Amino acid sequence: MAEHDSTKSADETKEDGGGGGSATATAKPKEKSKKAPKRKPPGLLPPWKVLLHNDDKNDFLHVIGTIVELTPLNAEDAKQRTEEAHRTGVALLLVTHKERAELYKDQFESKSLTVTIEPDEK
Repeated sequence: MAEHDSTKSADETKEDGGGGGSATATAKPKEKSKKAPKRKPPGLLPPWKVLLHNDDKNDFLHVIGTIVELTPLNAEDAKQRTEEAHRTGVALLLVTHKERAELYKDQFESKSLTVTIEPDEK
């Protein structure tokens, strides 16, 4: 049989968990996570008007139906805007941010309706 050497160094005793005493592990304190620099929340995007123009080729039902289909406006509001565009030549459909206004413009053009957009200077 091999002889057991009882002259271990303190480091060797810690490594193999020996030493006769109760081994208690001490957890390293977790490093505090670095906080991201505070950023300002994005402000409101500048408003843009979406304007419906009168034309001689589309009937009222097509215009009203398209407004209801493409916007959050209900049928009564769509009818009022359509009549205003018919009487005055142009009607304000809604005000939104530029990207959505451009989308509305493209969608109305795909339905053969004339819509323009412009900044809303309040």
